[in-house]
Amino acid sequence: MPEPAYVSIAGEYARRIRSGDIAPGSQLPSYAEIAQQNGVSDIVVRKAIELLQGQGLVRSVRRRGIFVTHRPSLVRISPERQMQDAETSFRNEAVSTVNVVREVARIPATKELADALSVSPGDEIVHVVTKASEGGRPISISDTYQPPDVTGVSLAAYLEETLSDRLPVETHSEWLRTTPGDLVKRVSQRFITFNGRVIMLSDISYPRDRYDSYTFRMALNG
Repeated sequence: MPEPAYVSIAGEYARRIRSGDIAPGSQLPSYAEIAQQNGVSDIVVRKAIELLQGQGLVRSVRRRGIFVTHRPSLVRISPERQMQDAETSFRNEAVSTVNVVREVARIPATKELADALSVSPGDEIVHVVTKASEGGRPISISDTYQPPDVTGVSLAAYLEETLSDRLPVETHSEWLRTTPGDLVKRVSQRFITFNGRVIMLSDISYPRDRYDSYTFRMALNG
């Protein structure tokens, strides 16, 4: 299927902003100008700007216009963003090609993992290491653990996320090329079913200088 016009417009601005072609603090053209340049309606432009705002790339200043932020924020939409694969999550953030590599193995559960996943120590669980790089620069690494009878997070009803500045574990430090003593941004996740069973644990590390801030947004129902 062809890419929606608003996604194409947002993607082009995102690439120009991240490459420095549009400098931080710069004002974007007006809605009418963007619409005329791309042959689309104001509604399409509005959706494109909302997508850029959702990525933390631009901000709206009342009665003045849309301006490029000084450093992008990481906006994590829970659980919607977490249903995406890494390729989709990073696609509109990237200036260069994003490469994602996954390593999947079955390992015996440590006591800590066994307690969290409601299995016995030594039971086999699935361990997935996901490494992402942009233009050859490592930008993310995660360790994900699941019981062998569960695939994905479609059964999850709740997502808990904890953000912290932490010293990375050795494998994360090696991938992100941090120097001794450097901290990383760590997001720890627990995907939980309605009956309280944890079906996935994930620890994700990002370089601290990749994002200016982290915003957590969740849809509230009922």
